[in-house]
Amino acid sequence: MSLSAEELRELRRIHVAAGRRVDSLLAGDYRSAVRGQGMEFEEVRAYSPGDDIRHIDWNVTARTGQPFIKVFREERQLTVMMVVDVSRSLAVGSGGKMGRTLKRLQAARVAGGMAYASIRNRDRVGLVTFTDRVETFLPPRNSRGHAWACIKAAYTGSSQGRETNIASALSRVGAAQRRRAVMVLISDFLDVGPWADAVGRLSQRHQVHAVMVHDPRDHSFEGLGLTEVFDAETGRTRLVDMARWRRKDDLQERLRSLRRAGARAVTLSTDEDAFTVLQRHFQRAGS
Repeated sequence: MSLSAEELRELRRIHVAAGRRVDSLLAGDYRSAVRGQGMEFEEVRAYSPGDDIRHIDWNVTARTGQPFIKVFREERQLTVMMVVDVSRSLAVGSGGKMGRTLKRLQAARVAGGMAYASIRNRDRVGLVTFTDRVETFLPPRNSRGHAWACIKAAYTGSSQGRETNIASALSRVGAAQRRRAVMVLISDFLDVGPWADAVGRLSQRHQVHAVMVHDPRDHSFEGLGLTEVFDAETGRTRLVDMARWRRKDDLQERLRSLRRAGARAVTLSTDEDAFTVLQRHFQRAGS
């Protein structure tokens, strides 16, 4: 996807804003939220009064008849993988100044904020974009230039896939990322597939943060009567009776599904400040 001069200017503004605001908003909160994830097994030793009983090694304890605990050390460098939905439902939006903030712009802001927070913390950050297939893979790195690449990839998306398949993308990412990592899912989660199960499987091995991007228009259709609706992903148009509209994929229900699956989830509207929402999220996650 080629970018217009205006789109490039907007992405450069995001690049600069992410770098500046991470130091003031995200750096400490990010560190508090993710530091417990970077723990690597080191040894087993005899239990001492005051040790955390959650770390008892029950296999060794059963063999010896004496309590032993697992000792971990903190990894110096974590891997943060962002998994970003770039399907066509993200290319809409009515928020921000003059109603021009698209959901994909918010996704790019989140990607920029996470990339810079990771870099400031000396972690490596990678990015996968997807539609109904994996579109782009940026291997984990730690550099300012890599942050720009993440922002651009999150915004530009791809012209290959039209629809959304979150479960497929998460399965491929989970299979590729065998070592424990921090996963950041960025999507509107408007997918009828079994994505909650895929999030649950990912959460069993990794620390998962989910940012659900949405737009006020997503919730303003109820009661409009007969309306012709165009699906940006399938390209189909159909007549829908909005007077009987009741979304099965209601925003709060999607949020509850993410949390039940083990993700630390937050919503982000197109009319909110993405960096402030990220700060509040990591403050809660780290507390």
